[in-house]
Amino acid sequence: MNANLRENRSHGTDAYPYTQYRISDPPHAFHIPVHWHDEMELIYVLRGHLLVNVGGADYDLTPGQIIAVNPRQLHLMKSEDLNTVYYTILFPLELISFQSNDTLEQTVFSPLRAGIRLLPSRIPFSVLTTENLNLLNRLIQINDENPPMYQLETRLLLLQFIMDILRAAPLLEADADSVGKLPRRLLEYIRIHYRDRISLSDLATQFSLSPKYLSRYFKETFHLTLTEYIAHLRMSHARELLESTDLSVTDIAAQCGYSGVSFFIRCFTETNGCSPLKYRRQKQISKKQ
Repeated sequence: MNANLRENRSHGTDAYPYTQYRISDPPHAFHIPVHWHDEMELIYVLRGHLLVNVGGADYDLTPGQIIAVNPRQLHLMKSEDLNTVYYTILFPLELISFQSNDTLEQTVFSPLRAGIRLLPSRIPFSVLTTENLNLLNRLIQINDENPPMYQLETRLLLLQFIMDILRAAPLLEADADSVGKLPRRLLEYIRIHYRDRISLSDLATQFSLSPKYLSRYFKETFHLTLTEYIAHLRMSHARELLESTDLSVTDIAAQCGYSGVSFFIRCFTETNGCSPLKYRRQKQISKKQ
């Protein structure tokens, strides 16, 4: 798996490697481009509409539906519904695995961790019962409130949910290259060179494709244009530098591949709703609280 596509954000802590994110009422249509991570991820929609692409397959999710993203699977999320509310729940399989080398470990947890077998991406409707949705709601609640023994209960709830999935659907044999070689090669090249000027024509030449074909292929495969993907990478890097360094806005603009600081400030403000310096101040205040 290409490390350049790996999500850089840390999930949980060494002491408790579980985390959950609530995404609600976005101010505008959003697109979280293709990425991967080592953890298992459950994407649970509470309200609105969410499109998730896992391993090249599209899934339209509505309230009460859940997608499983196996470790190291390429995936993306997007929505134009401003009423969307969903949770992403991430945890390493080691959190719910056992230390014994028994049949359960050999046939379920070890193959899942190794990527040899996969949970089905779309959780079967037979699993999406009121009881199981309440189970996930309880999981979310206890990790918001941290009552006594919540870490133990988290493991029990996750095991219960995984068990119900396996009762409804067997593990799948993993495709050795579920999204094909070209998508991986394209994304790897862009992740390395996104600070440079990469035109569609340059990329097409690099991969011996016609610009027209590459433009259509990129949009159909990744649900955004090459320009939009490069803009996302540059903006993500800019936010990271604003949060983690004392570099000037001019230096950050240059490091992220923007042609000038004025253009960078305009793009940043349009995307984030505030100037780069205001964004930095807000993050500094948030860390102190």
